[in-house]
This record gives sequence, C-alpha cells and structure tokens, in this order.
Amino acid sequence: MNPIFKHGPAPQHRLILVLLCSAALIFFDHKMNSFESARGFLQSMVSPLQYLATAPKQMMNWAAENIVTRRQLIDDNEQYKINELVFHEQALQLDIVKRENNRLRALLASPVRSDAKKMVAEILAVDSDPYTHQVVINRGANDGVYEGQAVIDDEGIVGQILHVGTTSSRVLLITDVTHAVPVRISRNGLRLIASGVGVIDRLTHNHVPHSSDIRIGDLLVTSGLGSKFPEGYPVAKVSSVIQDESRAFSQIQSQPVAKIDRLRYVLLLWPEQPNEQQPIAAESLPNKKAEKQ
Repeated sequence: MNPIFKHGPAPQHRLILVLLCSAALIFFDHKMNSFESARGFLQSMVSPLQYLATAPKQMMNWAAENIVTRRQLIDDNEQYKINELVFHEQALQLDIVKRENNRLRALLASPVRSDAKKMVAEILAVDSDPYTHQVVINRGANDGVYEGQAVIDDEGIVGQILHVGTTSSRVLLITDVTHAVPVRISRNGLRLIASGVGVIDRLTHNHVPHSSDIRIGDLLVTSGLGSKFPEGYPVAKVSSVIQDESRAFSQIQSQPVAKIDRLRYVLLLWPEQPNEQQPIAAESLPNKKAEKQ
C-alpha cells in the first residue's frame, strides 16, 4: 500500500547530495590527507583478518616443505648406510690383498685378487625360535642367490644361505648350533672349526690339542676350505682358552666379530670366476696346491 504523504527529498536530490559529499571527501583526502589516521586505524583492524586468510596456505607450504625434507633425509641416510657397508667390504678386501702380497711378491705374473661380485640385502625378519639363529633377507632366486652362499656384514662373516625363495631367502647364522665354519688363526695359520652353540656372542672350537698355539685375542679368519666361504674374511676373536690336562682337548671359545644381534644390511658374495684370474704356474705355488688338497 502506497503512503498518502511522501516525506524527504526526491531521489534526484539525494543523488546530487551524495555526489557532492563524495567529491568533497575526495578533495579533502587528496589535498589535505584528512583521513590518513582513519585509514591507518581501519588497516590495523583488517590486518588480523588478512593473517587468518593466508594462514591455511602458509601452513600447507610449511608442511609440504618439511615432509619433503624429512623424506629426503631418510633416503639419504639409507644410501649412506649402504655406501658405508660397501666401503667396509672393500677395506676387508684390501686387507686380504695386503696379507697375500707377501707370499705372491715374487710371482710377478700373478694377478691381484679381483673384486668379487656382491649384492646388498636387507634383513626382513628374525626367526623367533630361541633354538635356531636364522634371519630372512629380501633377495632370492630372482637376484641369483643360491643355497650355501656366503653372507657378511661390515665386520666379517655372518652366515650362509640356507633356503632360497623367489624374492627372499633364509640365512643360517654362524652362531646356530647346526653351523660350523673352517677357520684358521691369522697369527700362525693354525686351522680350527668354529661351531655355533646357540648363543649370539659365542662360538666354540672342539678337538683342539693342548699343544696348539692359541692365545686370547687371536683373530680367526676363514680358511677357504669347503668352498663355502672365501678365504681370509674375519670370523671371530678368541675370548677364552682353558687347557685342563684332565680333559682330552683344550676348551676354546671365541666371539664373532660380526654384529649378529644388530644386523640391518648384509652383503651376499659370489665366488670368483676362474676365467677372471690369469693362470699361475703350478710349480710356483706349492703351498697353494697343498692347501687345496
């Protein structure tokens, strides 16, 4: 219903008044900066809203940057561990070459021991049976792994491959009661057998005569007999020597040099191919022939 009486100015008059006020405000603001303080006050009131509006984007950028950086650090750390393991194995190979060099110095035609084929593997699981010492690695038949293959870490011999699957394999550790390694004392070449006793930090050596020259601290390395483990790799250090004349043999115990209870990565070794080495005259190596026989 339309009112009978209309109050107030006409719309045309209102428009003219608004335009005049706008022009006056523009003039005073431009020429006299009359509203500078008011503008600053309003800007201060609006600033918190601007921070709130940009906060989600800043949080997403921060989260994305930190997650990527942490993932990169984890990847770099894993790569550094693998590189360290390979470098330690190379150092073991160099030590072996140095010891062999004295015997082969006169044989100018003999080659330096070539680098064996090797592959890094990661521990997937540890056998929960307290009477067996076995672990599972993430390498299998697809990677060329075979039963009886030597397994080492950055310190020395860990064990050998027991069962091979398509993508994983089971490793029998040297501390298992069913495992034995032919070894020799690095100091004098005396040959022994290192047998597991089911304890993670202990090996035993049976049938050792009382006259054997064995001392606490002697380093035991693989002898190469049995063709399971390459010659010269560290196995254990003698920790106990008991020569009781009432017993038929000395009681010898040693501690593995490999970190059996802290394994994460291991190295799989392949035997050197015969065609990778130059032939050496049989008459030049009588000791070698005797050892192989």
